[in-house]
Amino acid sequence: MTQHASNITSVDVLIIGAGAAGLMCAATAAQRGRSVVVLDHAHKLAEKIRISGGGRCNFTNLNTKPENYLSQNPHFCRSALARYTPQHFIALLDKHQLHYSEKALGQLFCDDGSEAIIKMLKDECDAAGVKLLLACDIKNISPLPPGEGKSKMKFSARFSVATSRGEFQAASLVIASGGLSIPKIGASPFGYKVAEQFGIPITRLHAGLVPLSFHPEEWGAYAGLAGISVDAVVSFGKQKFRESVLFTHRGLSGPAILQISSYWEHGQALHIDLLPGHDVRQIFVGQRGSRMLPDNFLMQYLPKRLAEIWCAKFAENKPLNQFSEKALAALADQLHDWQITPSGTLGYSKAEVTCGGVDTRALSSKTMQANDAEGLYFVGEVMDVTGQLGGYNFQWAWASGYAAGQVV
Repeated sequence: MTQHASNITSVDVLIIGAGAAGLMCAATAAQRGRSVVVLDHAHKLAEKIRISGGGRCNFTNLNTKPENYLSQNPHFCRSALARYTPQHFIALLDKHQLHYSEKALGQLFCDDGSEAIIKMLKDECDAAGVKLLLACDIKNISPLPPGEGKSKMKFSARFSVATSRGEFQAASLVIASGGLSIPKIGASPFGYKVAEQFGIPITRLHAGLVPLSFHPEEWGAYAGLAGISVDAVVSFGKQKFRESVLFTHRGLSGPAILQISSYWEHGQALHIDLLPGHDVRQIFVGQRGSRMLPDNFLMQYLPKRLAEIWCAKFAENKPLNQFSEKALAALADQLHDWQITPSGTLGYSKAEVTCGGVDTRALSSKTMQANDAEGLYFVGEVMDVTGQLGGYNFQWAWASGYAAGQVV
């Protein structure tokens, strides 16, 4: 790292964004002997790690594979994920003597809390000589003509970055600024603007892993179910997820809904199987002589209030033995394929991730470098690679950060 009298700091690698991907990239690059500075406008390090998993940080998923990611360029993530696996990050925790637990579906949580993950990453950066500058606003990024950089580095500086903490010149510039989700902790479109400045396209952006809402008049019948959750299969197109669905005052949430929200398209219906694993047609056939009312019968399988509201909406209030076989079959089909059309999502303020981003067709899948802007890299959520719920997005942050850190 070189400091000039004119308050220009020359550095091998300048990283904008001190989150999961940025810190991983910084530590990896510095361990290779690069001089590295990380800038972030936030006053605290890695806020998204801090609040993740209810403060316990679901830091990876043992089942990670490319199919767990959504992108217009679906094969892009393969290379990086293959070169930095969940086992690599687990080894890092072991090195720092941190403990973790496996929950359902391969999710790993840090027993020592998310603060321990942040400290681990900072310790790795500190040990390698990374300089972290927080509360630093970026004013301008300019490409430098060949030979103009004042750097005495191995590679001449390609970028000049004016900030509230002085001017920096760098051979490699890494954008790790994240997406639009959770603006209250500092999310902004900064990374997309940098991409556009260098002629790199952005794919369509929308909130992902987010609760879904419905028009109040359409949802009125179900609003009283707020707080009730059921095991269900939620489907949209070829995607389906079996996890819990939570009823809210405004619509639906819970893991299955968050999962499908990344794939759902506005104006289209969702398909929900409220009784997965049951053949409701056969169950009803066995009840042809029953004098039970449908809601009383369904309370054996569904929460009481849900059974009551469901039957008030879709079934006549008469004993099962008075239903025709056709009517019972129709009711069974309705339970297995409840079709509802959300009016929208709760937006970026409640979204865990941003779907879409920097078009990965303009980047190298090996290095994360822009194809037409030498020395410019993008890592983490700012890219059009979105993981499913359950630690997959952190694994992409580690993998993409590591891939760039290996070459910057």
